[in-house]
Amino acid sequence: MRRLIWLSIVAALAIAYPLLLSSPFQQRLGALVLLYAIAASAWNIVGGYAGQVSVGHVVFFGCGAYAAMGSYAKFGLSPLFGIPGGIVLAVGLAAIIGVPTLRLSGHYFSMATIAVAETVRLIVTNTDWLGAAVGLSGPTVPRNIFDLSFLSSLPYYYLFLVVLVITLFITWWMTNSRMGFYLRAIKDSERAARSLGAPASRTKLYAYMLSAALTSVAGALYAMMFGFVDPESGLGILISVKILIMAALGGAGLLFGPLVGAAILVPLEEISNSWLGGKGAGLTFVLYGAIIVLIARFQPGGLLSLFMGRRKPGADKGAGHAP
Repeated sequence: MRRLIWLSIVAALAIAYPLLLSSPFQQRLGALVLLYAIAASAWNIVGGYAGQVSVGHVVFFGCGAYAAMGSYAKFGLSPLFGIPGGIVLAVGLAAIIGVPTLRLSGHYFSMATIAVAETVRLIVTNTDWLGAAVGLSGPTVPRNIFDLSFLSSLPYYYLFLVVLVITLFITWWMTNSRMGFYLRAIKDSERAARSLGAPASRTKLYAYMLSAALTSVAGALYAMMFGFVDPESGLGILISVKILIMAALGGAGLLFGPLVGAAILVPLEEISNSWLGGKGAGLTFVLYGAIIVLIARFQPGGLLSLFMGRRKPGADKGAGHAP
């Protein structure tokens, strides 16, 4: 009952936020928090629950962004129609990438995903059909509602809120299924999980593909909001780092951990950029590095674990058991 009350309060605040804080900057800030919460929640499936720290997840983010902008720039269709194509592309890439790389663990897996992401970025940068270094643009003037091109951030806020709720529901359903039980066992000890009959390789690959699909949706929404994508904004490695830190800051392996991390990190970044302008570009890297050090040193389980009384990362008390 207490958890239901807290969820109701958070839901009410989320719905009322853009009405109570109605300035354009505040509404845009809220939309960005939700957008990055979607991406971080998608990463959390493979990075938090499965324990596979993918630093190259931006490649799936880029799949969605380029599919959305490409559907308009190349075929004259609404960017909305590019979302299914982006999901299919991201899932296919995840299957191709995951089969060899998920055999690795720890920093070896992380380095492999970075190498893949940088390779994809270089290929896109040198491919004229994908806009090369210039990138692709969406419709400058909305032709119909399916273009999802709005002057105000308010429609984006509620759109992102709906997608975030769907993402969190999928994550919750997964964690309370047999797949979620397998993932927690694999994260604690893959060797022990295999000895008990858990299909470790297949389960990790499924988690990777599900995470890729949801990350692709986040990339498509990002491109539709900004109306533009290029290799740096859609495939830059800093996006992966940002998503990873948000999940780790709030609590990797916790359902609402990525949302808490996004609610802290996005305002810090936006406010510092607003105050310092171009001079604050390098401060972002300093901020990310400091957060990584502080999390690793003082609270590896993330900030949300402080309120849940969780001491050991990966030991999610709220998770259910498989039937």
